[in-house]
Amino acid sequence: AVPLKETRVVDDIVVNMVDVGEETGALDNMLYKVADVYDEEVSVLVEGLVNLLEPLMVVVLGLIVGFIVIALFMPLIKLLNDLS
Repeated sequence: AVPLKETRVVDDIVVNMVDVGEETGALDNMLYKVADVYDEEVSVLVEGLVNLLEPLMVVVLGLIVGFIVIALFMPLIKLLNDLS
C-alpha cells in the first residue's frame, strides 16, 4: 500500500482498502470492493451524461427537422407568390 500512496495514481480510499486487505489477508476481496466502488462511480457518471445528452439530442433533431421543413416549403411558397 505504501508504493501506491507514494505514486498518487489512485485515490486514498483505494490505498486504505489495499492496506486493510494486506493486513487482514483478504486483499482479493478488498480489490473486488474497490472495483465495485469504481464501477458504481462510472455508472453514475454515465447516467448523468445520458441525462444531459437526451434534451440536447431532442433540440438538435428538432432543428434538423425544422430546416428540412423550411427547405421543402420555401420553393412552394415562392411558386405560390409568383402565380398570384
